[in-house]
Amino acid sequence: MTETKALTTTKVGELARPLPLDQRPAAVYLAGLSTQSSRRTMRQGLDTMADLLSGGQADALSFPWWEVRFQHTSAVRAALNERYQAATTNKMLSALRGTLEAAWKLGQMDAEDYRQAASVRNVKAETLPAGRAITSGELSALLETCGNDQNAGGVRDAAMIAVLYSCGLRRAELVALDVEDYDTQGGTLLIRGKGGKERLAHVVSGAAAALADWLTLRGEGAGPLFCPVRKDGAILEGRLTTQAVYHVLRKRAEQAGVKELSPHDFRRTFVSDLLDAGADISTVQRMAGHAQVTTTARYDRRPEEAKRAAANLLHVPYRRRVLG
Repeated sequence: MTETKALTTTKVGELARPLPLDQRPAAVYLAGLSTQSSRRTMRQGLDTMADLLSGGQADALSFPWWEVRFQHTSAVRAALNERYQAATTNKMLSALRGTLEAAWKLGQMDAEDYRQAASVRNVKAETLPAGRAITSGELSALLETCGNDQNAGGVRDAAMIAVLYSCGLRRAELVALDVEDYDTQGGTLLIRGKGGKERLAHVVSGAAAALADWLTLRGEGAGPLFCPVRKDGAILEGRLTTQAVYHVLRKRAEQAGVKELSPHDFRRTFVSDLLDAGADISTVQRMAGHAQVTTTARYDRRPEEAKRAAANLLHVPYRRRVLG
């Protein structure tokens, strides 16, 4: 990347007296992100790109982003595409565009330089969706395992699993729920999603019953909806972490003989099962809290089922042999 090395031979040196944070494009961009996790991920991406552009001389905060031009962003795109999968590359490019926009809004770039530099396009790639769908049999086995646990933890875990699946929640959304977010009369949960967006999730059938059992044990006092439970069954004050949710599900999957799964697999199954059942994709998009319908479409497994049915039309004339 000879072009990018020339970019910062003198500019990084000029930052010997660092700009205040509110004048550093990367810092301004990162401050505008909604979650700590997003800020951490995008900071890592910006550090990587600053390292590429400066030949190892700068990180995200010290790099002079206002000097970036179209040839530099094109070179970065090519370098990232060689090293990372398309989704990771595109996430980094999004951070790059956001930082360039901050530089422009701070008056450090003129509009035309910003427009050209930020016009670099995403990398296109066809990749299979991550994770997996959970079968109805696996869901039943998980809930049965929780039901066999006479401890309060079994009741809590059944409610968590039921809500994760029937409401399609992210695990961060699950642990953020408070008791007052649940309208028992209307059967709705107020979900606070990414970017401060709110939506209502409808708690019905078995999920409503599981949640009612948990609230009978927990009580309906203010605080987190899902609390820690000790091994002796004592319900503690406090809020579960997202990592605790992961460990709970891994434990229940092992007990139920279900192959490895993640919290997000319940969300994938929620979307996929609704689409399989004939729900309109735009309705499912709103239920899942997806910003784009294309994200929802990636959860749709119907095209794969259609391809499986087509494959079964073929006949391979092979006879099993008696071996050994």
